[in-house]
Parts: sequence; structure tokens; C-alpha cells
Amino acid sequence: MILFCSDLHLDPARPVSRSLFARFLAGPARRADALYILGDLFEYWAGDDDEDPFNAGVCEDLKACAESGVAIRFLPGNRDFLVGGGFERASGARLIDEPTVIEVGGRRALLLHGDTLCTDDADYQDFRARVRAPAWRDRFLGTPVAERRRTIEELRRRSESEKRSKPAMIMDVNPDAAAAALREADATAMIHGHTHRPGHHRFDVDGRSCERWVLPEWSDSGGYLACADNDWHFAEIR
Repeated sequence: MILFCSDLHLDPARPVSRSLFARFLAGPARRADALYILGDLFEYWAGDDDEDPFNAGVCEDLKACAESGVAIRFLPGNRDFLVGGGFERASGARLIDEPTVIEVGGRRALLLHGDTLCTDDADYQDFRARVRAPAWRDRFLGTPVAERRRTIEELRRRSESEKRSKPAMIMDVNPDAAAAALREADATAMIHGHTHRPGHHRFDVDGRSCERWVLPEWSDSGGYLACADNDWHFAEIR
């Protein structure tokens, strides 16, 4: 059994999600062969040298799950793309690149956070390219932690304000972008988060039947995708 989740946005201001994730790691995740977290596990990650006790507690829970024998893989999202080797050591999770293709029940499944598929939001894609550049990352991580936190908080406030003025459609996945990603990866299944619009979409790409599974965000309940051979289904923890 392989489990997939994303968009937990764990933060001290969201104690319910934090409690749910702890129960998930101690329960369903322990019975899985592997757990893939596809980004935005944290509300933000300011760098591996940020000694935040809340994030450290999450990493401790992850490490306990990993040490029980579960292979944990982490694909960073737009909120926690600054994770690095320190996170891997603290959590026992292994970082994977975006995109990544894995075999699930004999099918090639393309794993993404999902934001790269929202190509209609040109402003966001420009911002993403800027902050993912190695030079920007190195410069930002070279500033004091307190300064990084202030910058991230300001970026979060600005992002929320801008989202309120954008049409919802441009912040969703562009169907052509999804088809192109599957075509390039030679995959027939796609699993991602980011949009907070959970669902299961079927469509054809070049005559092949394909699926796109969109993972839910966590709030009053925790949703995840469970895959075992040909049995793929959403599950929930409350």
C-alpha cells in the first residue's frame, strides 16, 4: 500500500491539522509500505537552520514513522521548497525531485506538487521561477532567520491579497499543461495537490486513458490517497 498526501499547511495556528497528522503517522501510515508527501506539509519552512519547535516536533513524528519501516518521500511545495539535507536528517524522509515518476500497481504515475500546472496564472509562474533560482535561494538563506521569517510572512499576506482579486479559473490546473506533463513523462496517472480542489479526473491523452488525482487540503479532517495495485481510493482521518 502506498499513501499520498499534501497541503497540510501545518502551523501552530492550526492545531487540529497537527493532531490529525500525528494520528495519521501513528495509524494508517504505519501500515503502509510508503508515504509520499507532495508538498506544503508546513505553512512555511524558513530554512533547515530555523530552530522552530513546532516544525521540529513534526519532524520527530515523521522520523518515528520512518524508523518503523515506512519509506517516506517528500516532494517540496511552494510553501516548503527551502527544505534541505537538515530536514532529511531530522525527519527520516527522503527528498525527491519534481516531477517524479513511480510505478504504482503496474502503472506509471507522475507525481507533482501541482503549481507548475497552473500555467494560466502568469504572475505566479514568474514569481515561482524567481524564487526557485539557485542564486535567489542562496542569497535568501544567507540572511538571518528572523529576517527570513518576516519576509515569508509578508509574502504570505501579499499572496492572500492577490488571490482574492484573481479569477478562480486561472489558479486551477490548465488541462493542456496536465496532458503535456503526462505525455512527456510517458505516464497515464498523475497525482498532485496545491489547488485545494480535490477530485478524480479521467481524460484521454493521445488516445490513452489517463487519470488525474487531486489531493485534498487538511483542515477539520485529513484526506489522503491510498493505492494498492488497481485499488486507488481517497480515505480520510478525523
